[in-house]
Amino acid sequence: MHTKNKIKNSNSNFQSFILGICVFLIGISANAQCAMCRAALSGDSNIKKAEAVNDGIVYLMVIPYLLVLIIGYLIYRMYSKKKKAA
Repeated sequence: MHTKNKIKNSNSNFQSFILGICVFLIGISANAQCAMCRAALSGDSNIKKAEAVNDGIVYLMVIPYLLVLIIGYLIYRMYSKKKKAA
């Protein structure tokens, strides 16, 4: 009886985890822009400026992920060295 509860809880935790990942990965389309961005980028003559703004947004988005990845790797390496030493 006790092992069935463990399996049931484990399955429920796994399903919750998968649901959380799916909710996180589903993109919600938004058509919102600030008034200044819309005014600066509207029109066909501002294609280069619009591309530059999009590149800047991607750059600003990538940097925090890289920092978290690097810090996570350093922590992993630190713990793996401690396990090898023990």
